[in-house]
Order: sequence, then C-alpha cells, then structure tokens
Amino acid sequence: MVDSVAAAPLQASKARSVLRALRSTHGAIEGCAFVTRDGRVVASALGPGMDPDRFGAMCAALIALASRAAHESARGDLLQLIIEGRNGPMLVTHAGIYGVLSVSAKPQCPLGRLILDAKATAQTLATIFDSESPP
Repeated sequence: MVDSVAAAPLQASKARSVLRALRSTHGAIEGCAFVTRDGRVVASALGPGMDPDRFGAMCAALIALASRAAHESARGDLLQLIIEGRNGPMLVTHAGIYGVLSVSAKPQCPLGRLILDAKATAQTLATIFDSESPP
C-alpha cells in the first residue's frame, strides 16, 4: 500500500476537513481520525494530549479483534464498534474499503446522533478514498 500522506496530499487534506467538520458539529467530540486497517493515521482532528500514532494502532487492533469476534459468533461482517467507557463513548466504524473512522466523545454526547453523524462522515471519507488511489 502507498503512504497516503506522501502519495495523496489532496485526499488527506480533504479528510482533515471532513473530520474537523464532524468535530465542530458536536461540542462533545474530543477527537476523530481516519485510520487505515493497519493502523496508519491518514488524517485526524484529535484533542490535546492524544497521540495520533498510538490512537491509530489502538483502532486497528480493536477493529481486527472485533471483526474476528463478529465472524466467530456468526454475526457477519462487522459494521461498527461502540465502546462505552466511564469518560465517554468511542465509536469505530468502517469507512470504505481501506480504512476506519474512529471517534471519541465526552459522556454527555448523545450516542444516537453520534452514530448517525459518524456513519455519514464515514461515507464521505469512503467517497474520497475509494474513488481514488488507496491510502
């Protein structure tokens, strides 16, 4: 796979704009990122103190494990993963062929709205990356 930031700066720039727009729609979103399935962060809008590389690696590990669990339990292809922690939810959802969208939010973030907005954002990211060269 090609390093998307070096090979497709326009794609990464578009993705950052999409992520910033998502983050600005909810005051409760603390960070979001578009990550390849192997954990490379293509674009992010993370809060202070969030390390993009660590976040990407964590998201890749989560999606790989959750995908395997979904298949092993005969649930079919994984669509999204929601982790509810004491400090708020984290949502990881497929964003096209090449990547996943990960969103972390504060506890007061309405989960239903977060899911809907994340799904729309994932579709937008898929349009950017699936129609052009892979990240």
